[in-house]
Amino acid sequence: MYNDILVPVDLDHPEASEKAVATACQIAKDYKAVLHFLSVVPPISPLIASYFPKDYKSSLSATANERLHAFTSEYVSDDNIKLQHVIAHGSVYDEILQMREALNADLIILASHRPELKDYLLGPNAARIVRHAPCSVMVVREA
Repeated sequence: MYNDILVPVDLDHPEASEKAVATACQIAKDYKAVLHFLSVVPPISPLIASYFPKDYKSSLSATANERLHAFTSEYVSDDNIKLQHVIAHGSVYDEILQMREALNADLIILASHRPELKDYLLGPNAARIVRHAPCSVMVVREA
């Protein structure tokens, strides 16, 4: 039923993704699916970016990639699960939807924070992804 599962994680708050990753691992085992872990590096305004070295994006990507590998080493304990690590730059929901298309993922598993009153039922990124994704989206609330 599922072949490719996209699992976006926020590396600045890894504990928030713990339940979503456990859920993703179980589904991947059940369906022998590949888990594609995605971390999105948020954009830096051009004005601020002008103060950074020219290769700052590649440096940010390398650091994020190391952190993502460390994250999966800690939270994915089953060696039989196939993993892919992906780093993207841009707005979170846009990059998740673009990566879903590039990978042809048939399921997105998201962690969602406890919403504030203004968010109604879902956080703003999760809500956008649920509305616009052409595949199934599973939103897993943190504990």
